Amino acid sequence: MTSQEIRQKFLDYFKSKDHLIVPSAPIVLKDDPTLMFSNSGMTQFKDFFLGYKTPTAPRIADTQKCLRVSGKHNDLDDVGRDTYHHTMFEMLGNWSFGDYFKKDAIAFAWELLTEVYGIPKENLYVTIFEGDASENLDRDQDAYDYWKAVISEDRIINGNKKDNFWEMGASGPCGPCSEIHIDLRTPEEKAKVSGLELVNNDHPQVVEVWNLVFMEFNRKADGSLEKLPAQHVDTGMGFERLCMALQGKSSNYDTDVFTPLITKVEELSGKKYTGILEDEKDIAIRVVVDHIRAVSFAIADGQLPSNGGAGYVIRRILRRGISYSYRFLDMKEAFLYKLVAVLQEQMGAFFPELEKQGKLVSEVIKSEEESFLRTIETGLIRVEKLIQQTISEGKKVLPTQEVFELYDTYGFPDDLTRIIAEEKGLTIDEEGFEAEKEKQRRRSQLDSAQKVYDWVTLEEREENFVGYDQIEAETYITRYRKVENKDGEFYQVVLSNSPFYPEGGGQIGDKGVLENATESFEVLETKKENGLIISLISGLPKDAGAVFYAKVNANERKNSQANHSATHLLHEALREVLGTHVEQKGSYVGPDYLRFDFSHFNKMTDEELALIEEKVNAKIKENIALQEFRNIPIQEAIDKGAMALFGEKYGDSVRMIQFGSSKELCGGTHVKSTSEIGHFKINSESSAAAGIRRIEAISGDKSEEYFKGLEKQITELSQLLKSKDVVRSIEKLIEENASLKSEVDALKKEKAKGEIGDWKGAYEQKGDKLLLVKKTSLDAGSVKDIVFQLKKEIPTSITIILSDADGKPMITVGVSDDLAGIYQAGALIKELAKEIQGGGGGNPGFATAGGKNLDGLENAYQKALNI
Repeated sequence: MTSQEIRQKFLDYFKSKDHLIVPSAPIVLKDDPTLMFSNSGMTQFKDFFLGYKTPTAPRIADTQKCLRVSGKHNDLDDVGRDTYHHTMFEMLGNWSFGDYFKKDAIAFAWELLTEVYGIPKENLYVTIFEGDASENLDRDQDAYDYWKAVISEDRIINGNKKDNFWEMGASGPCGPCSEIHIDLRTPEEKAKVSGLELVNNDHPQVVEVWNLVFMEFNRKADGSLEKLPAQHVDTGMGFERLCMALQGKSSNYDTDVFTPLITKVEELSGKKYTGILEDEKDIAIRVVVDHIRAVSFAIADGQLPSNGGAGYVIRRILRRGISYSYRFLDMKEAFLYKLVAVLQEQMGAFFPELEKQGKLVSEVIKSEEESFLRTIETGLIRVEKLIQQTISEGKKVLPTQEVFELYDTYGFPDDLTRIIAEEKGLTIDEEGFEAEKEKQRRRSQLDSAQKVYDWVTLEEREENFVGYDQIEAETYITRYRKVENKDGEFYQVVLSNSPFYPEGGGQIGDKGVLENATESFEVLETKKENGLIISLISGLPKDAGAVFYAKVNANERKNSQANHSATHLLHEALREVLGTHVEQKGSYVGPDYLRFDFSHFNKMTDEELALIEEKVNAKIKENIALQEFRNIPIQEAIDKGAMALFGEKYGDSVRMIQFGSSKELCGGTHVKSTSEIGHFKINSESSAAAGIRRIEAISGDKSEEYFKGLEKQITELSQLLKSKDVVRSIEKLIEENASLKSEVDALKKEKAKGEIGDWKGAYEQKGDKLLLVKKTSLDAGSVKDIVFQLKKEIPTSITIILSDADGKPMITVGVSDDLAGIYQAGALIKELAKEIQGGGGGNPGFATAGGKNLDGLENAYQKALNI
């Protein structure tokens, strides 16, 4: 049975059991402040469990892309070293939202595994929650009773809270769970040791294949449990492990989920995969084929590699794959990007985003590979210098600070530093290095640390967003909670009528005030969490139950929505000018400017940018009225021509924004007509990543300020130049400057010729060699010319020139060719540059160094005389 057939059988089975089959949510989460990535199948349904949203159907099934590389669920370091851990994996799941519970969940699982997939019953074991007295949780007797109806009681195992009470994080939905384990060992192995003894003991052939979670509780911030409004079922079956079981393999990597990728790696690298766990080459191949899946899906869902947040995690995964292939597969050139086509062929039918975004994914990965390989090559030079320095000092341990700097600042893999050092008989200070990493981790934690308390619920009221229609509203606080971070103590509030737009869709959240007759609080930000619109305020009202007036900062909102509407017009214009391959890949919309990232593989020309501006401003002048479809079925919106973005999760009902022919699904705020945008001006066009261009632009008040600023500059220039024809006056200045520069260069050359004669006679005899140490105010170019001439004309000589031209210290060293094997200009300059707090380099015959300390030239002069 192929992996495609296994996946389809799962979905078909649950469809026959009246489950709605839904597509996977994006692997990257954009509107959940508690998670960067979907780390389990239940992530996209969290709001249903908490009662914040109504599910589209009481029964749902899907296959969800998941990523576990950060936080509590982190499998990254295990990947490649065993047969079953992965960064990106598929989780097959069936869900019940207040519909069926334990009995049916257990019956469905058993029927699918044993009858549909045909797994022998004697290979299966199940676990149930044994209870936990510390939390007043009883043993899950119901699950035990339902299981013993289908499986022998001696195959039902009690499990502790760690194994059989499922929690997504420190807080949130949770409940007892029942795991199904499969024993894949040979009959001979089973005869020696019962599988009963190996369940949950990290045996590679006795593995958990399916987890049935019975969601009954919500874990609050203070650690206590409260009953959820309804009972739910949340199941997750590891697709890769299921394929291993059904295809009779002993490793996930031996299934057809991975073998096509492994075959391609073998072809590209010339290395043969043997499947040996301890073999570094095989570990590297497993790392590569696992990581290419995680990175490809993340990029396809809209997350580009970057230096922060989720983008940094993706970059780290990719660089780990590159590092392993560089060291153990001898791959010194980019090649991982060539695996994307294989992945598309394998998974494109189930995950169309891979088909749609394949070219972009390949280009981004290739660019990242080439960049990191350059980093490795540069790092190798740094490591070699560090090793030589350590050896010359008679030490055996590389300096910790420099090793950590290589890792932290330059991104050079620490294990590669370790390997190279060991080859030279050196080591790194492991404890010191780990201590530095821990310090860095703590610094990052302190920067982002935030303690969030539990919600305090006031009077039950309906909670609505009214900000599309009004920017002021009479309202009540329905709930609040305290938040502590490095900046102090704040409070998050939810309002019965909130005019504050929560950050989302690229648009920043509204700021403003929340006030009544006696108190006023600044609204610092507004975000959305689990369906709730949450505003952060500067303090807690004395009477939180009083009536309040919520007022949005009107000017900031006006400019933000002008920029947001301009972004829609920009998107349409880009597709008209560049082609329909253009798709939004990220945006920022604030009151000061807008930023728009889009797929395009070439730098835009000035003519294209001018045409884009012209088209957007033409739409602004047309005064096109906003057409808002606030709550329409998504298919109807698509049929009307609305653009849906990959990487976004849309509900059954959506909001569509239309300005003439521009139609997009969007939750942001917008102008009532395009004329309110004022004027659109592009400030810059640049590369955001491989295959991704970035435009930054302004509109509204900022556009007006921009042109007023230009007008002021022109007026001031005109006054300085004493001419109204500013362009001609500047052209004349440029011509005069060029003429004067030619005269100055000629004078410098004449002065240098005069200096050469004086300097030739200034060499001092040092044994059988000649030394010239000279101070000058000549510029660097002139000094270089003189030194090259002198080292040719004066044999067995060393020339050292110290210059203070333009108030900056500069040292130049020349060594005549006949001394190049004895003296190195680079070594001499390194020693002298210390005196001017500088650095530089060159070759054995010529080297230069600039510095910061002009006063240090005197010390450098004295040191040079003694060399």
